[in-house]
Amino acid sequence: MKYNHLFSSIKIRGLELKNRVVFPAMGTKMATEDKYVTDQVIDYHVARVVGGCGLNFTEVCSVYSKAAPKHFLAISEDKYIPGLKKLADAIHEAGGKAGVQLWLGGFAVASDPAAMIIVPSDTPIKGTDHVIKGADLDTIKEAIEAYGAAAKRAVEAGYDTLEFHAGHNYVPHSFLSPFFNRRTDEYGGSFENRACFALECIRSIRSNIPEDMPLFMRIDAHDDYLDGGLTIEEVIEFCKLAKEAGVDVVDVSRGNFSSAAIKYEVPPIDLPRGFNVENAARIRKETGLITVAVGRINEPALAEQILTEDKADMVVIGRGQLADPDFCNKALNGDDESIVRCIGCNQGCYDGFVAQDVPYITCMRNPALGREQEYALVKTTTPKKVLIAGGGVAGLEAAITLKRRGHHPVVCEAAEQLGGQFVLAGAAPRKEEMKEAAIWMGEQANREGVEIRLSTPITTELIEKEAPQDVIIAIGAAPMKLRIPGADLPHVTNSHDVLAGNVSLKGKVIIIGGGLVGLEVAEYLEGKAEEITVVEMLDQVGKDLGDLRKISVMENIYHAGVQTVTNAQCIEILANAVVVEKEGHADSIPCDYVVVAIGAKARSFEDIATYCSEQGIAYHVIGDAIRARRALNATTEAAAIARAI
Repeated sequence: MKYNHLFSSIKIRGLELKNRVVFPAMGTKMATEDKYVTDQVIDYHVARVVGGCGLNFTEVCSVYSKAAPKHFLAISEDKYIPGLKKLADAIHEAGGKAGVQLWLGGFAVASDPAAMIIVPSDTPIKGTDHVIKGADLDTIKEAIEAYGAAAKRAVEAGYDTLEFHAGHNYVPHSFLSPFFNRRTDEYGGSFENRACFALECIRSIRSNIPEDMPLFMRIDAHDDYLDGGLTIEEVIEFCKLAKEAGVDVVDVSRGNFSSAAIKYEVPPIDLPRGFNVENAARIRKETGLITVAVGRINEPALAEQILTEDKADMVVIGRGQLADPDFCNKALNGDDESIVRCIGCNQGCYDGFVAQDVPYITCMRNPALGREQEYALVKTTTPKKVLIAGGGVAGLEAAITLKRRGHHPVVCEAAEQLGGQFVLAGAAPRKEEMKEAAIWMGEQANREGVEIRLSTPITTELIEKEAPQDVIIAIGAAPMKLRIPGADLPHVTNSHDVLAGNVSLKGKVIIIGGGLVGLEVAEYLEGKAEEITVVEMLDQVGKDLGDLRKISVMENIYHAGVQTVTNAQCIEILANAVVVEKEGHADSIPCDYVVVAIGAKARSFEDIATYCSEQGIAYHVIGDAIRARRALNATTEAAAIARAI
């Protein structure tokens, strides 16, 4: 397919872009204790420059030293100019254009106790007696000046454009929104007063950059989940004022981190692709501004459609280019089928970003993300035959990587199809893209020339016959069995059989286990069963879900009317009820069917391991065959092993 709109040029003031794609670099958190991240994070970004992209932004870059958190980029002092110039030069050498996203984070800097939290009004901290005082006038004036000084540094560092971040609950958004701004001075009250801070920041930026340098602005289309917050009509009026103040391009996002609306900032698989495009189209139509659409745009055909239908002038493809750094080049060359598509799992990017023990983001679909230099594929000088037990995502990731390195991988899958648990996961509501990803990996393995044998479980006899130099064990995990009286009754089944469509349930259904799989079974049964109850022994359901997926899943559980019972242990299953113990008391919950979803246990491979050890064959265990975890762990381990062999 040709993408005539996606790869057409666009000129904004003095900047001409070769295509309509914007890449906001994600994951500025790094493993350093320095007050501000400098060379380490710059080197990290340089390593993953996307040359095929029209415009690359740094993402959040602190403008004001007092409010700049560690582990983030900063442009608040002159000492950061050389490092930022290094990044801009690398982007230019790769054929792209470079932009800095100017940022003042508000409550988002709270991860660093030394960073000043700037808010428009006094804000109590929930669950404490502490109150964050609203910014005084001196701080406001300093912050406005800091934007201008940061813009001047960006020019000196050689950047082509800037983006003023006025969304996502950061300081400019907080001043603009009546939900956060309760001031009574010239920066609060009326819409005009609430807009003052952001407009003064824009003028400060504009007065410190060349006339021919375009200025982008990121905004929220409206306030979600905030009673009395910004409406899209107010945002449109603000955009008109921003245009007069010097903004050339509006980048229309959604979300805030003060409510469940944070799910819109890094939208999980639960949200539809292109969910925010219509908001961008309306703002574009009513303001006349060049407009960027964003929100789960993960395939070139969707991006082309948005541009063809004249709903936006440019599109943001962020995580899509983390999953595949060659996204744009492949689309340009008509090589759509080889694009590795982001599926919005958020396991490596957002979940990795917020996890305290994870030094940098990564990607379930691209394990090399964050370690591009270390993970550059090196052709082997000693090709080996590698027998891979299991054709799930771990086995396929290993096989594709081994094949590209020049080895001879042979995938042996016991089932009649490839994909393993990921195909099953795709049966849950809103997760079709997981199934699509698993199928794609199988097709890609075929395209790469990987030898694949279906309905072929690995046995010692097969290993002896094939005589491989290495064996990779990626046989995954099987559902754990409940060991209580009544667990073998005929009306008791397991989560895998339900999601696979092997059983049909109706009436009152009890799901034992309130983790991810148990909740997905509950959603799957909506409309099929009359009453659904999830019983969980922990203090809450969904503990194994990432933050943003959990918001979406729990909202759907609530709207579906699913009942949840926590801190309850199932002690017996009867013909028409489940007996649970809660707070020392036994109680019976009536039911017609019971679904066991208490987790999975690694399948046994002791015979294979023993045989390999006896014969001197190297063997490696990856993914759920070690223990049941996330798909991210499976592909990460597969990528590492396939590079080590």
